[in-house]
Formats: sequence, structure tokens, C-alpha cells
Amino acid sequence: MKSSIGLGILLTSLAYFLFTGHDVTIKLLVETMSVWQILFFRTVTILLGCFFVGRLELVDNIVHSPIIKPMAIRSILLLTAWLSYYTAARHLQLAELTTLYFAAPVVATVLAMIFLKETVFWPRWLAVAVGFTGVVIASNPTGLTLSLPVYLTLQAAVLWASATILLRKTAMAEKSIVQMTMSNLFFLVMTGIMLFWHWKTPDLQETILLAATGIIGGLAQFAFFEGMRRAPVSVLAPFEYTSLVWAFFLGYLIWSDIPRPGVVVGATLIVFAGLIIIVSERLRQRAEA
Repeated sequence: MKSSIGLGILLTSLAYFLFTGHDVTIKLLVETMSVWQILFFRTVTILLGCFFVGRLELVDNIVHSPIIKPMAIRSILLLTAWLSYYTAARHLQLAELTTLYFAAPVVATVLAMIFLKETVFWPRWLAVAVGFTGVVIASNPTGLTLSLPVYLTLQAAVLWASATILLRKTAMAEKSIVQMTMSNLFFLVMTGIMLFWHWKTPDLQETILLAATGIIGGLAQFAFFEGMRRAPVSVLAPFEYTSLVWAFFLGYLIWSDIPRPGVVVGATLIVFAGLIIIVSERLRQRAEA
């Protein structure tokens, strides 16, 4: 396997692990604080980190960057996706929500063919199918009918996939830290406006969790952006399923949630989907050498 693709897989897998930890801190915070305020503080923390690392050179790079417009569009797509997802989360069971949202890797693979002109080899399709099957088995959704929350979850999946495709296009034209800063500046404006209606003074525990959310989220974003610079979307898409495995693991570690037998089977299939990609890409690179 080319070192670039291998590193892209490693960074993307790390990103989804960190995103899962980021979701844990948000889950703890939403019990007492609005999503708008959480996203605002997360954004501020990430921006402080970006400007600490990039300093004045970062400002100059942002002003002269050729990707301001696509990053603004991507920020709007992501914000709409999150609002759709969190709205649906109030009405759907976790299993239903998870299964519907993980249509995103399938959509991303299709969009990569259409807009990025990627050649999606059959092992990549197989990995997506095996991974999604694992999600369905692990989540075990039952009695799911068409409704507004179902539509909102599917909408979130499509928007997230679209934002991923857009990121792949911009990732090749700009440094990750510049993209992160621009994206979070747009989020700062959007969440800051809503903060006037959702402000709550955080206590010490909430402040620590807010800082942790920003730090973990920033590291996750950087790993994700860097991963997208190094490998095609159709290669990386199935690795999004690994976040479900991490979710079950952290759920057991933090809340002592005991996974059902179906969860173990589903998690095994998800891991197998990742191995399909790793092995097939290695064999393909050897054949082309």
C-alpha cells in the first residue's frame, strides 16, 4: 500500500476515535447546556489552538486563501447536518438514529464517483456493504417507519457526505490548519449569534468538559483534514463505521453499558470491512508496481 494512503487510513481512523470521545463529552454536557453554547465554546477553543500554532502567518494565509467560498458552503452544510441530527435525536431511538446516519459512507462513495471522478473498485463497495451490514446488526433497528425525524437523519447523512466530498476537493488546495481556522471562524459567527438566546454560565465541571470538547474536537478535525489530503474518499468512507465500535467501547468503559451479542457480531463485521480496504489496497498497489 502506498504510504500516503496508509497514513490517510491511520489518520482517519484516529479522527473517528477522537470524534467518538468528542461525542461523549457533548453527551455529558447536553444534559445541562444547549448545543449552540457547546459548539460555540468548542469553536473558540479550536481557534485559540490554531492561532497559537499558526500565529500571524495564519492570518495572512486565510486572507489570501482561494477556498474561502467552498469552506463557507461546507460550514453551512455541517451546521445544517448537526441541527438535523440533534433534532431527530429527540424522537428516535439510538439504534434507529445510528443506522440511518451511517448511510453517510454509502452516499459519500457514490458522490466520490460523480463529483471527484474516483474509480471505486469492487473491494471498496464490498467494504461499505459489509460495514453497513455490521451497523444494522449492531444497532438492531425495529419498527422504523417514514417520519420527519427519519427524514432529518437521512438529510444529516447526505449533508455530512456532501461536506466530506467538498473537503476532499479543498484539502488538496490548502493546508489543514488554514481549513480548520476558516471553518471554525464561520462556526463562530453562526453559533455566536444564537448564543444570545441560549447562554448559561458554566460551572467548573462544565468548563472542564467544554475545554475537553474543544481540544479533542480540534485534534479530531486536524486528523480528519490530514487524512482527506492523503487518500480517496471511497477508500476512507468505510472507516467511518469504526466510530460505532468506539462508541460501544466507551459506553461500556464510562457508563458500564453491556453490549448485546449482536453488537459484538456487528463490530466484528465493521472491523472486517476495514481489513478488506487495507488488504485490497495493498494488493492493488503491488499489482501496479
